[in-house]
Amino acid sequence: MNTKYVLAGIIVTILIISAIGLYAFYPQLTGTSGEYVVTIVDDSGVEIGLEAYPQSLISLAPSITEIVYAIDAGNLVIGVTDYDNYPYNFSAWVQAGNMTSVGSFDNPNLEVIASLDPDLILATGGVLGETITTLRDMGYTIVVLDPTTIDGVIDNIELAGKLTNKNVEATTIIDDINARITAIETIIATATSLPTVYYEVWYDTTGVWTAGSQAWQNELIDLAGGVNLFADQDLEYFSTGSEQVITLNPDVMIVPKEHGVNFWGSFETIKDRPGWGSISALQTDRMYDVDSDLIARAGPRIVEAIETLAAVFHPELF
Repeated sequence: MNTKYVLAGIIVTILIISAIGLYAFYPQLTGTSGEYVVTIVDDSGVEIGLEAYPQSLISLAPSITEIVYAIDAGNLVIGVTDYDNYPYNFSAWVQAGNMTSVGSFDNPNLEVIASLDPDLILATGGVLGETITTLRDMGYTIVVLDPTTIDGVIDNIELAGKLTNKNVEATTIIDDINARITAIETIIATATSLPTVYYEVWYDTTGVWTAGSQAWQNELIDLAGGVNLFADQDLEYFSTGSEQVITLNPDVMIVPKEHGVNFWGSFETIKDRPGWGSISALQTDRMYDVDSDLIARAGPRIVEAIETLAAVFHPELF
């Protein structure tokens, strides 16, 4: 056999093996956007490409779980947090062995997540920041969905649709949200006045927590035809004194309706707070409790929250 052909064959073989090795260890050197079924940039600014649509996913936030089920991708979900309760009673599913809990929202169990070995993990930012970093270091594909506005929620629904190949379903949800918000705005435009609204996040004898202009609820109140009592505060949630609420004298008071014991007690308890009896909202019985999940979660039910608040602020129009 001719020696030069043997040498040539050996060289070609070495080159092929080297190329395979490079691809295995450094796929980004050979990969192009055409190799991914979808490429997105998540809310943390990270660009993520999927080589295939996920066959399993874990949701690390109740709002995300609501989005995934709303776009009809619930069959992919293999893990949720202890706080997930919509659109199904997931606690009952966990007890029956039909779903796995990955623990609390703010501190999910990494060992459980690893045991499930999901194709995709969807998470929010904030308290999950360290968890996200750890899971990415472990090699998991994590997409952060962490909206702060209505438009951000709509973008997240669209992203979830792209990631799960549920684009049509996501578009249907988005169109419905936009149409219903437009309908509310049209009605609110006929209002002769807009009530001032105090949204209470927390109360105790040392003071109150409420929402500023950067809070999620500020936009909900605005779209529903109200004026946040503390919209002039360029903050998200902050602590202030009862005397500030009394002085500003809101027309309407909104408190979250919890799924356990309400921190605020009852409407009568609120009226008994020192000095609060002079507040217009209390004198006219314009105190309302709104489902805490509905008003706090940045998910597909945002429009339901806006509709609920609009009916509270403008009963004469709805």
